[in-house]
Amino acid sequence: MYKISKEEFELLVHDAVDGLPKVHKDKISNVGFFIRDVPSDEQIKQSGLLKGQILLGLYEGVPLSQRGGNIKLLPDTITLFQIPIEMSSNSLDELKKQVQNTVWHEVAHYFGLNHDMINAIENKK
Repeated sequence: MYKISKEEFELLVHDAVDGLPKVHKDKISNVGFFIRDVPSDEQIKQSGLLKGQILLGLYEGVPLSQRGGNIKLLPDTITLFQIPIEMSSNSLDELKKQVQNTVWHEVAHYFGLNHDMINAIENKK
């Protein structure tokens, strides 16, 4: 486990969002990025995790691919969970990569990609 302060973690999340490809970053609109220590019981339930899996981040909202017309929606949210991310990291470099991967993964959900699509993209890297 590699632990850092809340402020340092916020900077890593900011850098990860800022480091997204411009073509994607410019299309992100009306999304709040949040940091919590751990997911709530409701968030864990909502995510459909299997026993033994850990929730590192969560996208909540209506994916862009499912929106139609000019419907006004509440802002979408992407939440990163600091303690599970720290628990999955043994160094600052691993922690940075985990934050970057988690931000990318949740933004991919925002754009409408499901886990199979995300895994296929990650396997091509």
